[in-house]
Amino acid sequence: MPYSEYRPELMGSATLAPSGAIEAGSWQTFELVYTAGKFGIDDTGSLKIAMRFATDFGPVQFDDPAAPGYTTAVASNGAVLDLRWEFKRNIRPWSRALYIGVQKHFLAEGDIITIRFGDKSGGSKGVRVQTYCERIFEFRVFVDAIATYDYVALPESPHIDIVPGPPVTWRAVLPTLKCTGGPFRLSIKAEDAWGNPSNQVNQAVQLVPSVPVQGLPAQAQFEPGAFALVLDDLKLDTPGEVMVQVLDGTGGELCRTNTLCVQDDPQWLHFWGDLHGQSNETLGTNTAEEYFLFGRDRAFLDACSHQGNDFQMTQAFWTDLNALTARLDDPGRFVAIPGYEWSANTAIGGDRNVFYRHEGRPMYRSSHAQIPDLSDEETDGHNAHDLFEHLKDEDCVCWAHCGGRYANITYAHDGKLEASVEVHSSWGTFEWLLHDAFSKNYRVGIVCNSDGHKGRVGASFPGASFFGAYGGLTCYLASELNRDGIFEALRARRHYGTTGNRMYLDVRAQIAGGAKRFERDPAEFGDAPSQDVSELLVGDIAQVTDDEVEFSVIAIGSAAIEKIDVFDGTDHLITHRTYGVDDLGARFRLTFSGAEYRGRSRTTTWDGDLQIDGNEIVSVEMFNNWNLDRGIQEQGAKTVSWKAVTSGNYCGIDFNLKTPDKGDVTINTPHVRETLAIADLGVEETVVSAGALDRKFAVQRLPDTLDDCRAEFKIICPIRAEGDTRLYVRVQQVDGHRAWTSPIYLFR
Repeated sequence: MPYSEYRPELMGSATLAPSGAIEAGSWQTFELVYTAGKFGIDDTGSLKIAMRFATDFGPVQFDDPAAPGYTTAVASNGAVLDLRWEFKRNIRPWSRALYIGVQKHFLAEGDIITIRFGDKSGGSKGVRVQTYCERIFEFRVFVDAIATYDYVALPESPHIDIVPGPPVTWRAVLPTLKCTGGPFRLSIKAEDAWGNPSNQVNQAVQLVPSVPVQGLPAQAQFEPGAFALVLDDLKLDTPGEVMVQVLDGTGGELCRTNTLCVQDDPQWLHFWGDLHGQSNETLGTNTAEEYFLFGRDRAFLDACSHQGNDFQMTQAFWTDLNALTARLDDPGRFVAIPGYEWSANTAIGGDRNVFYRHEGRPMYRSSHAQIPDLSDEETDGHNAHDLFEHLKDEDCVCWAHCGGRYANITYAHDGKLEASVEVHSSWGTFEWLLHDAFSKNYRVGIVCNSDGHKGRVGASFPGASFFGAYGGLTCYLASELNRDGIFEALRARRHYGTTGNRMYLDVRAQIAGGAKRFERDPAEFGDAPSQDVSELLVGDIAQVTDDEVEFSVIAIGSAAIEKIDVFDGTDHLITHRTYGVDDLGARFRLTFSGAEYRGRSRTTTWDGDLQIDGNEIVSVEMFNNWNLDRGIQEQGAKTVSWKAVTSGNYCGIDFNLKTPDKGDVTINTPHVRETLAIADLGVEETVVSAGALDRKFAVQRLPDTLDDCRAEFKIICPIRAEGDTRLYVRVQQVDGHRAWTSPIYLFR
């Protein structure tokens, strides 16, 4: 058992003020009063006031009474108290804890300890509440009354209800590809400062489409207390593209949608999903049902799955989860998929996702590490080879991903089951996982998901914690929205992933001499059916006789497109930009990227500054920064300072100069310092390596404005004489969002 269960009713009690509803991310003072129980607390005994792993409550500190998070604790009998803020020194999921050690004395029954989180007596502004919503946010109290370091949880711990703040940012979502005359929906929400959908919207909005849309009103009203406004049964009766502006009552733009492409009889439709996250039954936030309903109703997903860590998922929860996905699965509206995360240590396979097409199947765990009931332990698969052996006859699909642990696909991989790798999540960006697959000649697709722990599947902001990236989404190309359609897209790798935006992508390979396209990988399924075709889409595997193919790309971004890189495996073929040398202005972009290493503490800190000599800074803006505590700290005509982190992803700063070709810029970071002549900066990035895992910064010159959301081009790509040609693109928007297509695999 994770904690002692010895007589919790004898261990005391705790109260909290204030309680009730508290705004996410607000600054507060909480007074928690613990009253000792029957045993008191012996000398060197202790309390722990614990919070869940993902929380960004705090930070808590004890040294500076004027600084944020100042926390105090006083014993009514004068006992000396040792205070420490601990991370991952408590049994999961209660990974963050305030340790209060009783020293040089003891507590008797009825003695109290008064803890003030965010004590303002010395000038502190308080402690910041967790930045994301949680219906029951516990201050879970554990007591080591006997001084054995064997903690007992109180029967009832105090809690608050963390609710959203007022609206700050508006978002509107359309599908990306629909059939002419087919119904679609427009979904609108407003988020608070930390990305929580707000239910404090009290206004009508004006809706202005770029082309007339049947069923779209000129104005719509949010219902009181509603988290979103959804308009169904909209139609376009002619092919084309549409974008909708959302305006306030004075005509000011609140937001605009992504672009919807409407086509006559498209081969596939687009459906957007986030299949990777978890709830508080394991390591996440809120219940599994609240998790799915957030994805459906507040993130506007078409498909969703729950991926709890297997070693923490009891059989009872697995049964409940299967009942939940069966109840919520609604073909044509919302696909709910049963599944779990196989969570072995990296040495024996690392993190894998398992998705079942039907409920009622076994959970083959990596271990029962946090499950006392060992009655089904014989079904465990302790390494990835065992897992694949267990799953070989199951109707399922697997992915490899990088979360806390990372998947070691060079140790084990099954091409019949493991269809894709996850290259982006709220943990960061992991293109190296795709490169691992290429190094072993695996044929895998690319997915992106949130791997979210904050209850915001499909719209997973990292908050103020160590997570540095916004969670991803995957677009599935399928004939219809049901499990059959989604699973066929999964097995055929027919999808592309983004860093959370909804971008339209159409990537194809034209083969003049024709190709034999296989429904399944012939290297794994020797008798895989095939068809003779002249055109291939993302994820396809085909045999060709030609020496080259025409590779075509159409991209319509949710913001202006900066560039598109085309790759053959790890080889970079070309960069297509939406601008040229003649378009450059006085805008310069500094980007940071990379990670410390592959494991859990991969986050790289880029806090630093730049100085301009011989020129002047006119304006500065940071992009791809998701933490309000980070970003620009100070700026002037000659200097800028910032706080930033990356974990394989990238972020950066745009700075506009008085003149575009004078002076020097000196960039100072914890990892490298460099001085560059501004006149030498142009279209191509000037890259400065900083070691570690592709850790670097880069500087380039951009046009003063970038407005073109559309890019379309064709190139001729050679076919390798031996081995696979693996063609895919990475699209980069000026706002920092990216997308990757599953490779098209060609061989002779």
